[in-house]
Amino acid sequence: MFELLQEQLFQLALIAALLVGLCAPAVGTFIVQRRLALLGDGVGHIALTGVALGFLTGSAPVLTAVLVSIAGAVAIELVRARGRTSGDVALALMFYGGIAGGVMLMAIAPGGSNAKLNSYLFGAIASVTVEDIWVVAALAVAVLAVVLIFGRELFVLCQDEEMAKASGLPVRFLSLLIAVTAALTVVIAMRVVGLLLVSALMVIPVATSQQLTRGFRTTMGLAMLFGVLASVGGLLASTYSAKVPPGAAIVLLALAGFVLALGVGKFVRRGRTQESTLSERPKLRIEEVA
Repeated sequence: MFELLQEQLFQLALIAALLVGLCAPAVGTFIVQRRLALLGDGVGHIALTGVALGFLTGSAPVLTAVLVSIAGAVAIELVRARGRTSGDVALALMFYGGIAGGVMLMAIAPGGSNAKLNSYLFGAIASVTVEDIWVVAALAVAVLAVVLIFGRELFVLCQDEEMAKASGLPVRFLSLLIAVTAALTVVIAMRVVGLLLVSALMVIPVATSQQLTRGFRTTMGLAMLFGVLASVGGLLASTYSAKVPPGAAIVLLALAGFVLALGVGKFVRRGRTQESTLSERPKLRIEEVA
């Protein structure tokens, strides 16, 4: 393990895994609370078009993916908010259009190939460069800054949109902020787990945390911890076994954590129920005697 830490390739991959493990569940907490768990998938498919556009124009695929995914996320939110099309239908339209646009643009891009597209679809953490880390780190700082600065307002919005409006909060701005932050998170994670699996890392750690705690801040903190453990664990699994894809390993570890938390959560809740029942019994007896 110590020898691995001295290798630059592993250091870069580890930094990327840590950043993704922190950001994805942090944003995912708001998305899950607002019942938009599939938003990450929709934005991920849109980002594929952005990646292909980068190869077509000779630009950096990460930067074009940022621009296209932000535009797509804003479009999804505007369509959903205006109510002309349901949220599920809006996401489905983005699914199909995003992946079809990505395949089409990659086919006509100079030097474009399915192999290059697959590295973004399923992740290629071993190919992360220093330049990629700087871009990912900048995006991660932006995402975490949004969570820290607007966390309270976003919580109110996700709990009850009508109450947020009554409280005078800028609901439209906050809704768009969630969408844009989700788009940035997708781009951050696409080199680690891939665009097809990024939504899993935004949702599964949050669902795992919800099995063990109730408070919003505690849920987010625990989800971020689970995200980091799954990301680093999947990276280590792929490092020690070349046959293990890192993206798939990360998601499967996250799922294993959810199954474990599901069992532990049921045991904890059962214990709380028994304690509350036992504490109530003496009061009932005293009232009966009186």
